Amino acid sequence: MTLAPNLAGTQCEPVNFAWERDDVLLYAVAVGAGADDPTTELALTTEDTGGVRTAVLPSFAEVITRKARVDLGSPDPASLVHAEQSVRLAAPLPVSGWARVTATVTDVVDLGSGALIRTEAHAADPETGAPLFSTVRSSFLKGAGGFGGERPEPRPDPVPDREPDVVVTERTAGNQALIYRLTGDRNPLCSDPAVAARGGYDRPILQGMCTFGFAARAVVAAVCDGDPSRIASLDARFTAPVYPGQTLTVSVWRTDDGAAFRVAVDDGAVVVDRGSATLFPVA
Repeated sequence: MTLAPNLAGTQCEPVNFAWERDDVLLYAVAVGAGADDPTTELALTTEDTGGVRTAVLPSFAEVITRKARVDLGSPDPASLVHAEQSVRLAAPLPVSGWARVTATVTDVVDLGSGALIRTEAHAADPETGAPLFSTVRSSFLKGAGGFGGERPEPRPDPVPDREPDVVVTERTAGNQALIYRLTGDRNPLCSDPAVAARGGYDRPILQGMCTFGFAARAVVAAVCDGDPSRIASLDARFTAPVYPGQTLTVSVWRTDDGAAFRVAVDDGAVVVDRGSATLFPVA
């Protein structure tokens, strides 16, 4: 499949999306909250624990904005992989609410062996139009390159040249991708063995955004004392696939404005790099 660079600027029709507390709780469990010890992270996983108020992971914003889809044609799902993700919040996410979401393809970059498609989504209050949050998703479509154009300079790696301040290690469940798909991410690359094989994988892989959620939880624990409402932004690049059942090691470095992070799997291979998070100013 070949993509024309004039795909940039394509926008979808606005989509209204409502979420409830149960959606937030399911999402947290889908990204590993409470898996090792169900008595921890109760703010993420329960609504009726005495003295504990339900909180929302900032990465949940992508669950909302993914509902706005730009038509990319009919690419083979085996050839489309998640490459980068960012989340920007105007304020902490509420436990329930609704938003009007629009999405626009902002860049189509020729990488030779494929194309990098960057889509920016904005969520706003349906009644007032006030901005709530935004996400940027970059996807790599194999075999779609060859149309030319300049490549942007990669952003610098925010990870400092020193040992991490905190290291969090968690094993993903064998059915982690199947749990995560219940949040609405029905990518067959993560559930269908035939599609995974066509993509060159031994078996279905874990959704990149599931790994992103595990990393978000580690950052919240490492620099926010377990309070996700302090996170204002998250950015990361996906560099290699994760298979359900593998162990994720999230290394976190505290920085002046938040944190930098990196994720590796059992054999030491880095699967997420250039991770960064910023915090809301302390009131």
